[in-house]
Amino acid sequence: MKTMNNKSIVLFDGYCNLCNASVRFIIKRDKKQQYVFSSLQSDAAQKVLLQYEYNIFNTDSIILIENEKVYDKSTAALRIAKNLKPFWNYAYYLIYIPKYMRDWVYDLIAKNRYQWFGEKEDCTINFSSNKNRFL
Repeated sequence: MKTMNNKSIVLFDGYCNLCNASVRFIIKRDKKQQYVFSSLQSDAAQKVLLQYEYNIFNTDSIILIENEKVYDKSTAALRIAKNLKPFWNYAYYLIYIPKYMRDWVYDLIAKNRYQWFGEKEDCTINFSSNKNRFL
């Protein structure tokens, strides 16, 4: 989905420390400010997911909405990496690994993310310094 001045939307688990760190990582390296973000737990994300008829109960995946298409799991992560500052964009070439293999690794990490990286009671992103980057 191209919205908010042709920006792509990244939806993430706002309670997950790994996910919050990933959003901060993307913001720092997204020099074109191509991405806007929203926690999957937010009303804004729920509306976007309903619009695309995506399972709104799936919070085990990062979701990218780009050019009216919804991507999740490893495909979303790699498509995001493709547009980051040099070096990180080379990660996109992992897209040539079969999706079932990439998603198996993604699912393993997603299943254990709270245990390995911790969990917060609410989203820990500092919205005030990046207000224009969030829905």
